[in-house]
Amino acid sequence: MDKNLISTKEAAEILGISTVAVWKRIQKRQIHAFKVGRAYVVDRRSLGNIYQEMSLDDKKRIDKAVDKVVKDYGTTLKRLGKE
Repeated sequence: MDKNLISTKEAAEILGISTVAVWKRIQKRQIHAFKVGRAYVVDRRSLGNIYQEMSLDDKKRIDKAVDKVVKDYGTTLKRLGKE
């Protein structure tokens, strides 16, 4: 089976939404899915930018933003991690 095809449940977990919400997006054609027997499989590529490759510049910007957050809120983050 194609590595880009996942179950509707897996799509819901990746997107952080319910399976019902995934079904609604499939019906609205916001998520591309194929019927396999009685079930549907979702094409990962239809989930948006989650699985696209990031450029080196994007990675650098993300690293810079994370460093800034850790610098500015490091103590608070450590305290939240202990809860």
